[in-house]
Amino acid sequence: MALFSVSVAANTLDKIKDEGTVTIGVANEVPYGYTTPNGEPAGEAPSIAVQVLNDLGVDNVKVVVTEFGSLIPGLRAGRFDVIAAGMYITPKRCEQILFSNPTYSIGEGFLVKNGNPKALNGYDNIDSKSVKLGVMSGSVEYGYARDFGIDLSKIVILPDYPSGVAALKSNRIDALAGTSLTMASLAQKDDNVELAQPFTPLMIKGKSIKGYGGFGFRPSDTVLRDAFNAELKGFIDTKEHIAMVEPYGFGKHTSPEGMTAETLCQ
Repeated sequence: MALFSVSVAANTLDKIKDEGTVTIGVANEVPYGYTTPNGEPAGEAPSIAVQVLNDLGVDNVKVVVTEFGSLIPGLRAGRFDVIAAGMYITPKRCEQILFSNPTYSIGEGFLVKNGNPKALNGYDNIDSKSVKLGVMSGSVEYGYARDFGIDLSKIVILPDYPSGVAALKSNRIDALAGTSLTMASLAQKDDNVELAQPFTPLMIKGKSIKGYGGFGFRPSDTVLRDAFNAELKGFIDTKEHIAMVEPYGFGKHTSPEGMTAETLCQ
């Protein structure tokens, strides 16, 4: 069985090198991974993916856009070769796919209506008030809310963040949960909403919750993942890397600081 898996993985890497083409999957989530109006890959993860894959000898990087919750099923079904969506590396996801080492780390935040009328500045506020919290389908925020102890009746699952903003503005939800980077980016695009500030850092069972994002690969693609990791090792936190991701709000302040997927998968 192990020999078969290695063979498949080697063939995957050889295949994209021979064809000079690879397909990445994104969820159209700014600033992590999305496409420009003309269909070009953009965001923190696709920008790094293009660099790394080019260095591996693959010049043509195609993009498939899907809902966040469909990224792992789509990868496993062969719709694309790499998830380049800034996906958090979690033990549960590690049971389904392989991950590269992380390229960034970041905390959580809420998007609220201007003036934060319900005074929602952390998960503890959701737990103590009669309010609704929106989370994106397939995102880690659903698990965070559940593990924090928030009643499931207070959680509204939405297909994507544009739907979340619409739900917030129409009073279907009182706050939208996501990374502080994503929530700040959404706030910049709509004058009716804002990032909840200050925000109480999320703690669950005495541990600080900080997300680390990386690239996803099929379970059989160990060789491709390892080759990708080798390129990342010499690139992450370099001047070139920082200059590439700063336009998306990332930088030295979001450095993964040597964290590995192996540690995060435990």
